[in-house]
Amino acid sequence: MEALRDTDPAHIGTQTLLARLGAGGMGQVYLGRSPGGRLVAVKVIRDEITGHPEALARFRREAQTVRAVRSAYTANLIDASLEAAPYWIATEYVAGPTLAHAVAQRGALPADTCRRLCAALAEGLASVHAYGVTHRDLKPQNVILGAQGPQLIDFGIARGVGDTALTQDGQAPGTPGYTAPEVLLGAEARAAADVFALGATLAYAATGRPPFGSGAAATVSYRAVHEPVDVAGVEPGLAALIEACVAKDPARRPDPGEVIRRCGVRDALTDDPVYVGLGVLGEAVPLHEMRTQGPCLPYGYTPTRRGAATTASAAVSRTRRTAVWTSAVVVLAGLGAVAVWKLPWDGEDGRSPRAGGASGTPAASQSPAGSPSPAGSRSPAGPPGFIKQTGPNIEDFDPTKDTCTEPVEERAKSDFQIAVTTAETDYTQQVRPGTVQISYRVKNAPPDMPAYYVAVVVKPQHEIDEKGRSTAVTDNRQLGFVAKARNVYEGVGTEWKNLTYPDDFSMEVNGRRIAAPPLAQEPGGWTVVFRHATSDTEHKSVFCTGFVA
Repeated sequence: MEALRDTDPAHIGTQTLLARLGAGGMGQVYLGRSPGGRLVAVKVIRDEITGHPEALARFRREAQTVRAVRSAYTANLIDASLEAAPYWIATEYVAGPTLAHAVAQRGALPADTCRRLCAALAEGLASVHAYGVTHRDLKPQNVILGAQGPQLIDFGIARGVGDTALTQDGQAPGTPGYTAPEVLLGAEARAAADVFALGATLAYAATGRPPFGSGAAATVSYRAVHEPVDVAGVEPGLAALIEACVAKDPARRPDPGEVIRRCGVRDALTDDPVYVGLGVLGEAVPLHEMRTQGPCLPYGYTPTRRGAATTASAAVSRTRRTAVWTSAVVVLAGLGAVAVWKLPWDGEDGRSPRAGGASGTPAASQSPAGSPSPAGSRSPAGPPGFIKQTGPNIEDFDPTKDTCTEPVEERAKSDFQIAVTTAETDYTQQVRPGTVQISYRVKNAPPDMPAYYVAVVVKPQHEIDEKGRSTAVTDNRQLGFVAKARNVYEGVGTEWKNLTYPDDFSMEVNGRRIAAPPLAQEPGGWTVVFRHATSDTEHKSVFCTGFVA
């Protein structure tokens, strides 16, 4: 969560706003309180896209579906305004991590936990189907692991009996890897398609890997239609259940009731110690005071004084701070959210940066091709421009776990935030197809801060030659394509600094600067590293993430 801004309203409808939960492609999401004191998630559609017919139709459909479905497995609709701007909906606030985040942080879940989770989700689907609604986008990102059991979210593309399909450019609804084969081939998404998505979601929980691999959407969808699901290493009985749910022929899939029977659970999911332990990855919501005017501090933070600047307490752990932004992504799922992270404070837990081995380590000075750099080639100290490679870059994004393989070298500045937006996650259609927008800022920056330069690096899986072509080398130790370093305090510190790949990125190879190649040249996982640069050759990673092209 983050503090409300002076420009934010104090109320939306009858809901009192308490904090910002995050922003998605379609709008802003707030934590609010109903007149009776109930915590709610308030989604407000952005003014600039209220004229976009599909976005507005999906927003209204979500509200209508949530209003119709009254289930223990869905967040109830509290209030909505759908006839005139500002358009908004308020639903119950559900605290907890998504299944996607929990597995990415913890790893694959035990078979017994998977069975209990599967039975609960199947019961949730049965409840939704009883209202004549198919979810059509069940996936790990749309399952919140709440204290009372899993919750299904994002009914933006759900359909009821007699509804007209909402698709874009003829594309099948849903998410590649979780969309049923018959839907990908043009058939209507019926209840059996939700069972397919359930099986694929269960496969992810049991393996920690995408059920049909990663890569371009068309490639993943082809595998879903023609190839078996990935259940390597899964306990045989559980693997058989997953395979039954993702049968290519929808008539061969069990219905939710049969899935529950085959799970054979005899105790509550909320009594499962592994499931209970996953709750720590979410965010507890403390008590709040009524806001009358002006911004408030982020919730869960204790105000302290450091000189003249008011900051947050550094006692909260790194995992806890990451979970704050994960919770925002949970609520934003129905709005086409981008991934946004709030990085830890520098030195918050007293650990020293990792020494040696990465591209910012001066002792390992090498050229991109791996040969030692000429003596005296280091740039003089001063404001950096385009940072240079001084050692092998071993940061690597693993899309199957949604994490990087190496820890960062240095703690980031306090309130340093980043966002990575692809065309597929941007409902506003402001991000061009084939590009990625990468943004960063320091939130709540006090005035007159010393310069803190950040250089963004984007690295494909394969090494690139001096002509910009991909080589056969998959163990890519090149620095990657870089954008010119910028002072995060340049201008107003709270403003996002935006970069577009490939437009703003280039790389020096054997003394020659080459433009960044298109994403289509390298389908699969791409690594994005944010580096604190004190000169062209002195730079250390402060955060690593990535995306799938």
